[in-house]
Amino acid sequence: MSENLKEIPIFFAIDDGYTPFLAVAIQSLIENASKDYKYLIKVLHTNVQKDHMEQIKKYENQNVSIEFVNLNYYIEKVKDKLYTRDYYTNTTYFRLFLTELYQQYDKVLYLDSDIIILGDVSELYNTDMGTNLVAAAPDDIIQTNKVFQDYAELVVGVAKYQHYFNAGVLLMNLDELRKFKFQEKFLYLLEKVKFSVAQDQDYLNRLCKGRVTLISHDWDVMPYVNEETKPEDIKIIHYNFAYKPWHFEDVTYNEYFWEYAKKTEFYDEILKVRESYTEDQKFKDREAEKELANLAIKENSCVGDDRRYRGVTDKIGESTEKSKDRLEILEKIQNLEREGKFDIDAENDPPTIPLTPDNVDYLKKKSYSKLKNIVANKIGEKFLNDIIKENKLIIKQINGIENLQKVKTGAMITCNHFNPFDSFSIEEVFRTSGQAKTKKLYKVIREGNYTNFPGFYGFLFRNANTLPLSSSNRKMVEFMKAVDTILKRGDFILIYPEQSMWWNYRKPKPLKNGAFKLAARNNVPVIPIFITMEDSNIIGEDGFPVQEYIINIEEPIYPDEKLTEKENTNNMLEENSRVWKKIYEDFYKIPLKYSTVNEKEKSVI
Repeated sequence: MSENLKEIPIFFAIDDGYTPFLAVAIQSLIENASKDYKYLIKVLHTNVQKDHMEQIKKYENQNVSIEFVNLNYYIEKVKDKLYTRDYYTNTTYFRLFLTELYQQYDKVLYLDSDIIILGDVSELYNTDMGTNLVAAAPDDIIQTNKVFQDYAELVVGVAKYQHYFNAGVLLMNLDELRKFKFQEKFLYLLEKVKFSVAQDQDYLNRLCKGRVTLISHDWDVMPYVNEETKPEDIKIIHYNFAYKPWHFEDVTYNEYFWEYAKKTEFYDEILKVRESYTEDQKFKDREAEKELANLAIKENSCVGDDRRYRGVTDKIGESTEKSKDRLEILEKIQNLEREGKFDIDAENDPPTIPLTPDNVDYLKKKSYSKLKNIVANKIGEKFLNDIIKENKLIIKQINGIENLQKVKTGAMITCNHFNPFDSFSIEEVFRTSGQAKTKKLYKVIREGNYTNFPGFYGFLFRNANTLPLSSSNRKMVEFMKAVDTILKRGDFILIYPEQSMWWNYRKPKPLKNGAFKLAARNNVPVIPIFITMEDSNIIGEDGFPVQEYIINIEEPIYPDEKLTEKENTNNMLEENSRVWKKIYEDFYKIPLKYSTVNEKEKSVI
């Protein structure tokens, strides 16, 4: 029967020291794989002992064949060109030669050996790649580290760091790679460029960019940043970098590794590895992470960053006249602060046209509303990508993204409001956190922005997951019902509790209680986000420096079941205010003070 099964070629690459961990990976693969396929496992190596091979070969059955392939002869030809560091060996480059070594296959699956497989690999193998060269998940370490994000874009050369993939779980379209002359181009690039941070993975990202099918990170979950991934969603755990459960006892997801390790002949040997791993070795592992970041910083500093000047009017130091309108807005903000009118917008918004009973479909139940919602979200996503590329929106750093990742229920997100684009910053954080895969992000907006904002932005305001407030009590009842539904089904709502937008205003303003009342009413947390900013070296069209945003995501604030709705509302508001104030004072190194004068002082002036 197995002779008629469709074959799935799966490649591993190891040296002898990794044989025990390969056994654990194969154990997990076999237990969770569909019996409807024949799995052709090829173990590429240079020095595996014969007795270790025999132990691994015991896993063969009617659905699994295992072959060890010695590549000593092949690697000898290029070994002088292959750069390695730390714990890496030349075996890490083996996957780059599969196009020519295995011309009988059109598609293969390559897997690192430091993994546990909890899903069915046939599902991954059957991913539709079209004519793309590879399919892989975005590298989680890259996604939340600004240094590595810059490295991916500046040094490796991918258009967006979100497209930089991890090569430890890799579906390779060998047919298209051969047409692309991948190996020839790799060997040429090897002569010209030395990638020292992620080595072979960097070469793959450089050569394959633009022709990558990005898959769910559930197929490449790393302990480094994905501590809150739902266990039931995990397909592959990748103990990447130094996060090895056979070295450290506190590695996230280590229980899955040991569950399968106990079923192998290598269990006692692996235990000895952990017991003999010294504190000095652990210290060196932890230092290696810092050294890698420093290496990336050095690499970044050697490359000019032309992203920063795309579509830029001028640079700091050159004479660019500041916009008269912006200067007037800044003066108005000063006056509003002095008068204590923090909830009044400084911008000259269009006049408010009240919502009518039939011109808003909060939950997009109507077919036409759904269609416009889909189109608006697609357009909004492209617009967000464009303003990031053009440096109209610069996100320098994201702090505390794990605080967003770990919320599994619905939630209210609060944020300070200082720019029309700041909501796009939250959209980007929402996408980066991975929450966008299973949740939606809604934005509470003003009535006038919904009813009377013109053109492109008006279309987004009306259709891209927005919840307009209303001066009509009847419409506000609908608004409240929609909020309840959204939060109960587990989605997020962004709201600006300051109730006003002051352009580039850096201080947190006094908060209104609406966001906290909605959270308390629905028994969901508030996720406080406060964005701090610095002048970049880019001058915008208004003559002012474009701001670089540091997005600070703090611990969720949960309602207390023992308290009343009113008590929770007040407590959550006060805690949010305290958190924002601390971020402001810690970042800008100044106490939070306002220029507001009281009535007695006004009478003297």
